[in-house]
Amino acid sequence: MNRQAVAQYAKKPRKLVRALGRRGFFNWLPDRLYLKFIFYGETGKRLNLVDPFTFNEKLQWLKIYDRNPLYHKLVDKYDVRKYIADIIGDEYLIPLIGVWNNVDSICFDKLPENYVIKCTHGSSSNIICKDNNSLNIHETKLQLVKWMKYNWYWFGREWPYKNIKPRIIAEEYLVDESGYELKDYKIHCFNGEPKLIQVFFGRGNVLKHKFYDVSWNYISISTNYPTDPVTVINKPERLLDILELAKKLSEGIPYIRVDFYSVGNKIYFGELTLYPASGFGSISPKVWDSTLGSWINLKLAYGEEYNCK
Repeated sequence: MNRQAVAQYAKKPRKLVRALGRRGFFNWLPDRLYLKFIFYGETGKRLNLVDPFTFNEKLQWLKIYDRNPLYHKLVDKYDVRKYIADIIGDEYLIPLIGVWNNVDSICFDKLPENYVIKCTHGSSSNIICKDNNSLNIHETKLQLVKWMKYNWYWFGREWPYKNIKPRIIAEEYLVDESGYELKDYKIHCFNGEPKLIQVFFGRGNVLKHKFYDVSWNYISISTNYPTDPVTVINKPERLLDILELAKKLSEGIPYIRVDFYSVGNKIYFGELTLYPASGFGSISPKVWDSTLGSWINLKLAYGEEYNCK
């Protein structure tokens, strides 16, 4: 480590905690103690697990104490497909092209012109192919091999990911009414009730987002991504159906984000997320960290007598 790096970490020790945590130096620590370390490293705040109040604090609490075995299925991008089909119907699933246990099993020359390929055991491990003929297969395989070796549990201690079997799936490539992108409608559900809609747009350029309430009124909230109050995002044609589907999928869960895509009058399921940004994300204005936290009822996870003291 050079002198400049040492001086930087001396001034801001939480950067050192963050750097070491991301490199696995604290993997030996139990979840509760580790999360206290890394929460400080990521946010600069001390983690209150005795009486959690903010959104991010409650997500950490849920990682430790809400061990619903169903969650393993919800975060597995292949197994969740059967769950979605059982709960709301397979008509909401993006058509599946293939599933493979390893990279070498993929016959790229037999794949269609465009598709999306994903690792089933992690997050942000997607490759969008718009032209299979020009795909750099060597680089794609190297990236997939890297992802297949990675266990997403260790950094954020999101326990549902720990023992998922790594696989690769390919799904059809979709675009919405824009003709060039697919907006992502993320429905934040609290105690089984959809309360907030986050729309991501601009993929492939500058990824931005906007928040709306369930009546499609704009709310000025930003997280780790730039927000854009100017760009007009039209209400999805079947917003009420999207909200009803999200309600069914979130029933009995203290907090979960349910993602959908809207293509014409068709609705497609995206994914389920239990801990956005692993509970380390920035939320601005800060009051919203507390507001969102107040919407999570921990008793739904642990019963009326919940107590983590």
